Amino acid sequence: MVPRRRRPRPWHRTRAYRLARTALLAGVLVTVGVRCGGPDGPATADGRSGGGRQGEPADHAPPPRPLSTRSRPTDFRIPSLGIDAPVMGLRLDREQQLSTPPLDRPKEVGWYQDGPTPGETGTAVAVGHRDTRTGAAVFAALAQVQPGKPIEVRRADGRTAVYSVDRVKVYDKAGFPDKEVYGPSRRPELRVLTCGGLYSRRTGYTSNVVVFAHLTATG
Repeated sequence: MVPRRRRPRPWHRTRAYRLARTALLAGVLVTVGVRCGGPDGPATADGRSGGGRQGEPADHAPPPRPLSTRSRPTDFRIPSLGIDAPVMGLRLDREQQLSTPPLDRPKEVGWYQDGPTPGETGTAVAVGHRDTRTGAAVFAALAQVQPGKPIEVRRADGRTAVYSVDRVKVYDKAGFPDKEVYGPSRRPELRVLTCGGLYSRRTGYTSNVVVFAHLTATG
């Protein structure tokens, strides 16, 4: 498809996440194709999968009951990577794009606030920078997270949703599989995205790192 002409955008808006809407259950699921273009920064991690595998680890404990009330996320933690970051809400703009957090806030995680909040049924979306021109950002080591490791998201109401990593995949941005990443889910799931692969000043990163996780505990 030939891209339509548009006015140049500020360089800090060029790392955006392309979103297209598809129906999911009774609501709407936003499907994301990550566009990691733009001269935002040099590569600081190798972008390879951190041991992710096809399929999901077997669950021996009964699944937790989804949280039934909405509450915005406030803190995002991946203890195995030393990530403990504040969370900001993100929405789509007129061009159906979800930008990453501002580059002057590289240590924050963005949460798509029109999707599920932590612990709710459906596919929640968290995004963050891998790096900027000033150095490593919040998700510099995201590709190294191992299956089975927890991701903890604290909510404004004081509750915490704990997800377990199922797998880590790296997809070429030219063939991002929206349906695989954001297909229908009848349980609470989480997708965590950042840029990956090789970096070019002209075209940005070549790939997208996607962490697949599902809810395993609430507190």
